[in-house]
Amino acid sequence: MTQQKTNPYISLVEIPAGYLNIMGYVDESEVNGPGSRAVVWVQGCLRECPGCFNPESWSFEMNQLRTIDSLAEKILSNPRNQGVTFSGGEPFWQAPALASLASKVKAAGLNVMSFTGFTLEQLQAEYAPAGSKDLLAQLDILIDGPYVESLAVNSPNSPVSSSNQRVHVFNPAFKDQITWASDQIEVHIFQDGSRLITGYRGGLELTD
Repeated sequence: MTQQKTNPYISLVEIPAGYLNIMGYVDESEVNGPGSRAVVWVQGCLRECPGCFNPESWSFEMNQLRTIDSLAEKILSNPRNQGVTFSGGEPFWQAPALASLASKVKAAGLNVMSFTGFTLEQLQAEYAPAGSKDLLAQLDILIDGPYVESLAVNSPNSPVSSSNQRVHVFNPAFKDQITWASDQIEVHIFQDGSRLITGYRGGLELTD
């Protein structure tokens, strides 16, 4: 018997306007895009790719409900954040709210990039998730395509995790800044003693 997947549209209706449902957040990451960046992991993805780094992000149930304004304020409060990366989960299921967040941080001089399991062509099509074109218009960089475990790239010179994925540089200023490597891990230790491990080998783990 096939397990029925959650309808993302039903779940997204439950998110109040002006809010995002996120799985996690970190400042000053250097393995999720160029420079020092804030990273927002959104909650919810239908793909369930084998070998996914963040299986905790698959569910569309409410996890951390945060206002767009509070996230923008948090990102901008850290002067070391040069940009913001949206990951997940699938960012484009919450494209309207992320487009609004991107607009706020870009107005303050930060750059914005996103990962997605969709291809760019799918996001530009009529059947794309709501708000996709608005979010695309805010991005400096997009990494598209689902993670395919059999095509995994374990290289210190690759910004993608599987060879089917593509890097789209929409802002020419970043043409020569695709220098991070997907085959890295990064550990963040918070004041309460909890740890966040992000990157290709570590996936994303939240522990006490």
